Amino acid sequence: MKKIITLLFLLANIGLVSSQSTIINSKKFSINKDTVKKTTKVVEKEFTPVTIAPDSVIVETGKFVFFKKNAHASYYHDKFNGKRTASGKRFDNKKLTAAHRKFPFGTKLRITNEANGKSVIVEVIDRGPFARGREIDLSKKAFMDITSNKSSGAVIVKIEELQK
Repeated sequence: MKKIITLLFLLANIGLVSSQSTIINSKKFSINKDTVKKTTKVVEKEFTPVTIAPDSVIVETGKFVFFKKNAHASYYHDKFNGKRTASGKRFDNKKLTAAHRKFPFGTKLRITNEANGKSVIVEVIDRGPFARGREIDLSKKAFMDITSNKSSGAVIVKIEELQK
């Protein structure tokens, strides 16, 4: 008896669902002509690459957001020159790059020496430093640009992130 009732119930539901779908399909939907917007054609312009002279200074635009003060910064040893970084790029000690544990690759940071006020903008291309107490590793060029004592290996800096 339960099997018959269950079967009739299922047949009734199937009939109800199929009748509703035929009602929906039979309705014609119309769009008012005043609601249709005319589209304008977009003409693609030809892109011409801009060449930048190697001695040009590139100015980053955006807003610098404070990240950390009294951060301990050091610089890469020359033995890492030419080796692959965690981002896949080759490391060059003559470029303005850095290694940080948390910032995403490609992030631009302004590093300011708190002792003399000199600053440099670097791009994060690697992970590190892995020495306890160090916050950021700079390339040798970036480090020498902001330090006043060229024989030191570490400096206290302020780190700010560039947000576009």
